[in-house]
Amino acid sequence: NPDAWDRQINDILGLDFPYFASAGNHDFDAWEYYQEKLYARLNRTDAECTGDLGVKSSCKYKGIFFILSGVGTIGINHKSYIVKELVNDDSVWKICSWHKNQRLMQVGGKRDEVGWEPYEECRKHGAIIATGHQHSYSRTHLMSNFETQNIASTSNTLQIERGKTFAFVSALGGKRIYPQNNELAANPWWAAVYTPAQNASYGALFCTFHVDGIKNKAYCYFKDIDGNIPDEFYIISNVK
Repeated sequence: NPDAWDRQINDILGLDFPYFASAGNHDFDAWEYYQEKLYARLNRTDAECTGDLGVKSSCKYKGIFFILSGVGTIGINHKSYIVKELVNDDSVWKICSWHKNQRLMQVGGKRDEVGWEPYEECRKHGAIIATGHQHSYSRTHLMSNFETQNIASTSNTLQIERGKTFAFVSALGGKRIYPQNNELAANPWWAAVYTPAQNASYGALFCTFHVDGIKNKAYCYFKDIDGNIPDEFYIISNVK
């Protein structure tokens, strides 16, 4: 229901709040109407976006460059688009956003639906990878390869650079919380996991950039509606 979805955002955050989205499987049947709402909101902000919004698009907002991709859900030729956009951007902060996952990049019942190439191309350029789909929260350590699951560091201050970044699943903002696959959750590349096995409630990952007036420093934390903070960490971006 695109109207109810947009009305909820407006009622809580306001008409002009900069809100962006990547197309997901539950949006697919009504995507053109969701996209209309997103374009209308974009026109009320000072963000700059190009492309097919939420499918093959890139945006700049307050020093952050982010790609909104429908890879695994809608559209084609996503890898070439991601590569082109990342090569042509020199921002300190880069984020790749898409909805679905690879099986090993979530801790529930999802299968391979994206392919490793988008993960790897974003890693090569030092872009943070933001996903959803599996209704839980999980965050990797700093990774030097997603396809082979190579861990670069287990520090809770993630020093991202070209070739090293992290991925997260933040998908506790909607309907239902999905159970944990214990085998997947035990994999060593997870820095944090929050599912019913940890008594998870609904919540989201929040990140503040330019912390302490430092352009390349960020602080992130996952917070649920009961006030619990099961994960918090710092990021230093050494992307050049």
